[in-house]
Amino acid sequence: MLSDQDLKQIQARGISKQQVEHQLEQIKSGFPFLKLEAAAAIGKGIMSPDDEEREHYIDNWNEYKAQGHKIVKFVPASGAASRMFKNMFAFLDASYDKPTTDIEKQFFDNIKKFAFRKALCEQCKKNEGKSVCQLIEDGNYKAVVANMLEEKGLNYGQLPKGLLLFHDYEDGPRTPMEEHLVEAALYANSNGEANVHFTVSHDHLELFKQKVAEKADKYAKAYEVHYNIAFSEQKPSTDTIAANPDNTPFRNEDGTLLFRPGGHGALIENLNEIDADVIFIKNIDNVVPDRLKGDTVLYKNILAGILVSLQKQAFEYLELLDTGEYNHAQLEEIIHFLQRDLCCRKDDIKELEDADLVSYLRQKLNRPMRACGVVRNEGEAGGGPFIVYNQDGTKSLQILESSQIDKSNAEYMEMFTHGTHFNPVDLVCATKNYKGEKFDLPKYVDPLTGFISNKSKNGKDLKALELPGLWNGAMSDWNTVFVEVPLDTFNPVKIVNDLLRPQHQ
Repeated sequence: MLSDQDLKQIQARGISKQQVEHQLEQIKSGFPFLKLEAAAAIGKGIMSPDDEEREHYIDNWNEYKAQGHKIVKFVPASGAASRMFKNMFAFLDASYDKPTTDIEKQFFDNIKKFAFRKALCEQCKKNEGKSVCQLIEDGNYKAVVANMLEEKGLNYGQLPKGLLLFHDYEDGPRTPMEEHLVEAALYANSNGEANVHFTVSHDHLELFKQKVAEKADKYAKAYEVHYNIAFSEQKPSTDTIAANPDNTPFRNEDGTLLFRPGGHGALIENLNEIDADVIFIKNIDNVVPDRLKGDTVLYKNILAGILVSLQKQAFEYLELLDTGEYNHAQLEEIIHFLQRDLCCRKDDIKELEDADLVSYLRQKLNRPMRACGVVRNEGEAGGGPFIVYNQDGTKSLQILESSQIDKSNAEYMEMFTHGTHFNPVDLVCATKNYKGEKFDLPKYVDPLTGFISNKSKNGKDLKALELPGLWNGAMSDWNTVFVEVPLDTFNPVKIVNDLLRPQHQ
């Protein structure tokens, strides 16, 4: 099935023949669905701290930062903006010339409200000799869209989402990249240092570096911080082979194998290379203007405070277990912490002999840890917080996508459909153990949580293998806690018209 030429191509990507054969087998056999106990809810896996508790966690976080720990803000930013403009590309290709769909009408009716309007107007004047308003008056709507999307204009159809103009300010519009620099100064700043790490695509790396170099000093002065800004790319070795519908390798027109990016789960490799005590993770497009950052900053402090509070307790218990000088009451206390605070349960735990019990407790406490913000479910597409059975028989908290749930199981679909909360990708992570050593994060990935999606290339159908998602299966064997955060901390921009929402104006 694989020729010598194929093997050379595979080796050049840093992938082994065995990996490719295993991936093809996974595509053929598929992945098992997860066994669910329940959707997580307030009081059942989701924390909702009161005012006094919130103050306590914020104090803990400020104390932790004052001790000089290294904090990094990790921003997956490799997404191209093309999906944001899917509807506008369709308008360019449409047989009609005037806005017809609701999305097209909304775009043009509100065109003066976009932060990129001035830049777009300049491009229209340069290329068409007319302003946006004049082109619209002439009925030349497509020229406006072409100048927004195409290389001759703003080139928004090909740029990364992180470098589009999102929000208006008196001193000029800002990109999501800039908003993340501001956020880093507000909650990920330790002793005047703010470390930010963007994962970007290879094609956009130089442009990102250039834009950061242009803007970083402005925010460093405004917030009196020193930025350390780093970039990484998704590794070619994390790409996965594509297959035909009959599960044979999909080939490009020149006969070479087609490899596709393995999804955001590939970024566990990038995350693994970051040396930090605490890492904040948030998507590039989930940002708001300064006037609405209050809740975002407040709850980031609360999430981080919860994380370091739980980590401190886990570390103390691990150090106690290391001494060998503990009694039965102390073991009971550790079990209680593991079950109540970390929501990790084992039904037959009382049947374990002391030596096995200590081994189990040590294994479950000595893992990477994350506090995940979850918002009330308002019908957004995506994953949610669940209590799930793990392969070792334990139950713990996981973020699931719909693809991981057996749609034929009515009970599971009831849980998924009527779950009270949604995962907005709002994570604070601790990736070092109680001895200060980095965890090897790929060891905590559940390889059985990938999934197969149907795609196409050049009109030919193919099967794509997605790696376990970064906040799904890639963090499956972490200690996880869910914390309710306000809905106004979740403001993603999936299509361009989302920028017209009040939260982005």
